[in-house]
Amino acid sequence: MTIVSLLAEAGLTGRGGAAFSTATKVAAAHAHDAELVVNACDGELGAAKDGWVVANRLGELVDGATEIADGARVTYAAHRGSETAHLLRAAGLRLLAVPPRYVSSEESAIISLAQGGLARPMTKRQPFVRGGRDSEGRRISPMVVLNAETVWRASQISRHGAAWFRSYGTPDQPGPRLVSVSTPSARGVVAETAAGAPVDALLDLAGGRPDTSPALLVGGLGGTFVRTADVDGLHWSDADLARVGARTGPGVLEVLDPTDCPLGFVDRCLTWAAGESAGQCGPCMFGLPALSADWRALASGRDDTAYARVRSRVGLLPGRGACRFPDGVAGFAWSALHVFAEHLEQHRAGRCDAADLRTTERRTMSTPTDRTSGAGGVGGAGRTRRPADDTGRRLGLVHEPRVAVDRVACTGHGVCAQLLAGVTLDEWGYPVVGDDRVVGEDGRELADTAVRLCPARALYLR
Repeated sequence: MTIVSLLAEAGLTGRGGAAFSTATKVAAAHAHDAELVVNACDGELGAAKDGWVVANRLGELVDGATEIADGARVTYAAHRGSETAHLLRAAGLRLLAVPPRYVSSEESAIISLAQGGLARPMTKRQPFVRGGRDSEGRRISPMVVLNAETVWRASQISRHGAAWFRSYGTPDQPGPRLVSVSTPSARGVVAETAAGAPVDALLDLAGGRPDTSPALLVGGLGGTFVRTADVDGLHWSDADLARVGARTGPGVLEVLDPTDCPLGFVDRCLTWAAGESAGQCGPCMFGLPALSADWRALASGRDDTAYARVRSRVGLLPGRGACRFPDGVAGFAWSALHVFAEHLEQHRAGRCDAADLRTTERRTMSTPTDRTSGAGGVGGAGRTRRPADDTGRRLGLVHEPRVAVDRVACTGHGVCAQLLAGVTLDEWGYPVVGDDRVVGEDGRELADTAVRLCPARALYLR
């Protein structure tokens, strides 16, 4: 049985957060002779799993990588200067030293760095396992990135079989998995568990959850806050976490310190996030610092308009970057708005039951230039986007072109908003294009014109 067949039978999915089928990715890599990069960066806040695998299971990790690569070159990615990078280099393995920044360990950023570019996310017009070009037209050879734990699990499946793997976890989420746990007592404790385990049992491995803790953060900076009262009886599986709006994701749990103001915790995270943008996609480059500033104003309790601004920003950020960094931060802030609503009222009343809001050195940014929204465009709001009989579309049998923006290439000229109905500009002049911006037959000519006239060549149809 081939490694692809074994992985498919076992049901292994990526352990880095996306939970995509590993068999599908490996099959595509073999079909396109793609090089393999093993991502051991632990890029998420609070993550420590990759470092644990390298420190404790390096031989099995290498075996898994060799089998998956099937003769292709293997590279191991780790943050520059980290203990993980030191261990990989000492073992004589091919090392890709990644800058210790949040977005630098994102899949396309690693591929860019591995192929001579900067460690910045690239717009994905097609899966990079098939190769392609970046926003500047530079050729990208086929490459696949797999999380270190994922590769180690593949080695275990090869050695012990799919049935052994499926004897752990749940039918929907089979196999053993690692979780990074932080509490007020200990940070970065790596626990081996499986889907379905009680969350409190995992927290107990790192000192437990104080009853007075305001919340549990599931998933790091792209994750969800869960009220302490809702943690009781909660199990570590997507099916059970869904009832509190969370998912297993990258496998990170953090119990908030009851002596720390939860709004201050969010403030520090958003301040840090604002400085981690790659500085290439406008909505992220400007939007995250603006969200951070608005959150601080909200937490101060003295700005009556801050709540509306935060709500507006978290709605505008998702889907507008080359990577999902702004999406994750927006979800993080949105979750905090809901879970800490009562604490926000405390701050409005001039008090805080936990502690004074901590202040953090923050980066400054220039004031954005006002830009005119093109919501009224030339496209004609009354036009029909699709035929009356949309059966083929609903069944997925008809490809409908959609307006898309290469966020890396976009420099905010705003031409698209002047030409296309349904495309607006944010306060910095960058386009807001909804996922439902379908181009019907009657709008195709105008859409093609907009693509052709885009000064940055950032607009395209997909």
